[in-house]
Amino acid sequence: MLEPSTIIIYVDDLAKSKSFYQSLLSIKPDTHSSTFIAFAFSNGMHLGLKDKQTVHPSPEGHGGGELAFTLANTQQVDELFLEWQQKGVTVSEPVYLPFGYTFVALDPDGNRLRVAALLHTMPS
Repeated sequence: MLEPSTIIIYVDDLAKSKSFYQSLLSIKPDTHSSTFIAFAFSNGMHLGLKDKQTVHPSPEGHGGGELAFTLANTQQVDELFLEWQQKGVTVSEPVYLPFGYTFVALDPDGNRLRVAALLHTMPS
């Protein structure tokens, strides 16, 4: 079975995106070159940032999607919302949706970052 190991986001300004994600996630890159940077997480997943101008073959348009982070409860969601808001990140107010309590933030390229406490993991 194939299992994903890396999510790669195409970015316009690699240095700006590196700084954004390094500050937001409190993590330093473990791989870097002039066109690519990657962050390794303790769960084995990697987040890659790739200079959009150097992708081959060139992407057609801008794909939709979200990079999602799951937290244990609504209090953690609210705390992270306030932390990111204080860092100047564009964020939407947390709301309850059918799957859980969530907010969405945007990175410098407008990519969506979703943070959620899922209903099935929250105490009833």
